[in-house]
Amino acid sequence: MSLKTLLKKFNKEPPLGWTQLWHQKVRLLVALIAIASADIMIFTMQGFRMSMFGGAINLHKQLRGDLFLVSNRAESLGDGQTFDRRHLYQAEAIDGVSSANPLYFSFGNWVNPWNNKITSVGVIAFDPVRPIIDSPEIDRQLEQIKLPNTVLFDSLSLPKLGSVPESFIQGKTITTEISGHRVRVGGIFTLGSTIFIDGHLVTSDWNYLRLFGSDSIDRPKVGILMLEPDADLATVKNNLQAYLPQDVETMTHQEFIKAEEDYWAEVPGGILFNFGVVMGFFTGVVIVYEVLHADVNDHLAEYATLKAMGYSDQNLLIVVFQEGIILGVLGFIPGFIGSLGIYTLLGYLTRIPLPMRFDVVSQVFIITILMCLISAAIAMRKLQSADPADVF
Repeated sequence: MSLKTLLKKFNKEPPLGWTQLWHQKVRLLVALIAIASADIMIFTMQGFRMSMFGGAINLHKQLRGDLFLVSNRAESLGDGQTFDRRHLYQAEAIDGVSSANPLYFSFGNWVNPWNNKITSVGVIAFDPVRPIIDSPEIDRQLEQIKLPNTVLFDSLSLPKLGSVPESFIQGKTITTEISGHRVRVGGIFTLGSTIFIDGHLVTSDWNYLRLFGSDSIDRPKVGILMLEPDADLATVKNNLQAYLPQDVETMTHQEFIKAEEDYWAEVPGGILFNFGVVMGFFTGVVIVYEVLHADVNDHLAEYATLKAMGYSDQNLLIVVFQEGIILGVLGFIPGFIGSLGIYTLLGYLTRIPLPMRFDVVSQVFIITILMCLISAAIAMRKLQSADPADVF
């Protein structure tokens, strides 16, 4: 059946649920605004959650490695927990491991070159001879970070770090301080800030040593292992766990990413965003219930008359479910459109790309329909009390 035919049929014989909703236009409008508001709240909480998770695992996703070594006390990349570099040499001796390279990560105090304000930034470092970040931008600028006191600046860092990308593109020389050490910006790359990190820098391991002291190079944050082409991942991982001391843990790439996600899901911010989704859901349930309850109450005499004419409770309950589904679908549309604008604004403010993902859209749509169906199920109790004897 074509869409045109369906529209003609709808205009000729609209569903009873739609007819009843349309009869009270102001009430319908209020219900749609309420549902859209609940959806926007849920979308926004999901957006903040994605912003937190997406930014937190950006670097993890771009690391070139098959297996990863971390301190068994580490909970996240930025928690400061490191391990002894000698464990990398031990790992490199295991059959199937072709290389074991250190990744260094620490926080430094970046001085804005224009206003001298200090902001904490994440400093990422590695051996430029053995690059471990899957970024063509960084690969093209490896010679730059080999130079003393030279860093690459993340173009998606927050504006409070200064207009570094724009000035660099204009050919200006940018020098500043990081934790009391003079540095020069030798290039630009793209990674993205997070809710908790305002910007990132990339430099060499030797520059990292100059910034954070002689002991820092012996304490990597992550060990990145590449395997031989014919090596079995599970077997090598088990051998590493059996051979290495208990103060380090071996993870696959997916396990490494998931560990970071799990950490942020359990911090107060992650719990707060999940709670916001739940509150948006229950707010929608209450509002839609009030609308449907009022509608059923207004038409109770008509429902009783239909019962007297032979309509069963099931037939009438279908009408209430129709209203719930119609409200859910119509309310979702403005909620989705409004959330697109909020996602654009969030992406601009946080410098974290925040696309409207299909899985999030489908989840919120299902939540919306479920929200309205639950409200309809609660409102049906009033409908079941419709007694023909009350009319005649």
